[in-house]
Amino acid sequence: MTAEQDNLAGRRILMVEDEMMLALLIGDYLETLGCRVCKAGRLDKALALAQSETLDGVLLDLNLGGKSSAPVAAELDRRGIPWIVTTGYNADRLPDEQRGRPVLQKPYLLEDMEQLMVATFKAEQ
Repeated sequence: MTAEQDNLAGRRILMVEDEMMLALLIGDYLETLGCRVCKAGRLDKALALAQSETLDGVLLDLNLGGKSSAPVAAELDRRGIPWIVTTGYNADRLPDEQRGRPVLQKPYLLEDMEQLMVATFKAEQ
């Protein structure tokens, strides 16, 4: 296990992704890094988890079934939970409230996700 993987091992990460095949791949990536994963593919479930779960970080898709994930982002900000935007859009097309956030441009590699998660989810366990 790498030092980065040690840093992420055991962290509770919410993955918000509505594309089933991509969600399976990202879930596998997170498990490879030793993360404890909770998943949401719909806006209502993502918002409920963002409001109720103890989370160390979130990978947040911008668009869930044609709906903006902005309410989830607002709840994460309110609770002080760090999050990363995951999107197929170019960074210059992000909504204003998500500009300046860490972005994983789809498709991305495990190594890219790992590096950005380590940098963004810095809190000590």
